[in-house]
Amino acid sequence: MTPRIPFWQNAAQLDGDAPRKWLFEDEGSLTQRLTQLSGNRFAVDVITEGWQPLRADECKALDAPPETLGWVREVFLLGTQTRWVFARSVATREALEASGFELAQLGQRPLGALLFSDNAFNRGPLEATRYPAGWLPQEEVQDQEPLWARRSVFRRDGLGVLVAEVFLPAFWQFLKDQRL
Repeated sequence: MTPRIPFWQNAAQLDGDAPRKWLFEDEGSLTQRLTQLSGNRFAVDVITEGWQPLRADECKALDAPPETLGWVREVFLLGTQTRWVFARSVATREALEASGFELAQLGQRPLGALLFSDNAFNRGPLEATRYPAGWLPQEEVQDQEPLWARRSVFRRDGLGVLVAEVFLPAFWQFLKDQRL
């Protein structure tokens, strides 16, 4: 069964029970925040990356025609050796190849660190939604409700890189355990 396409919303549109602090209040690097929160025990676990058709919501965010081919990178962001965030980053093939940006060469390095260190990138507005469980990697789907996620587009010249970050249950449990 194909998951229903989520409705991405800005801060003013989002309902009251959303964890706004993590979705909207800090527009800086999530990588940096997770590194600090984990006491520098942060890591990236690459799940998959390669060329594939982008989803409809991704094409819309990148102003691309439906089913545009793009580079898709899916990773887990780990804090204290635990999966805290699932991140999916995409860029259209045409824009990526024209830009010379080496998204395919990141390996285990966090994309966020690169985007925030390059002043040529401008971050668009943050949007949030309940991310469909069916869009998560199979090992994270455990009959759970959709999870809170945020996304934004980073633009440099003609390149747009859409970064979606899905906060996993272990992240919220860590915050609760630490009373944060």
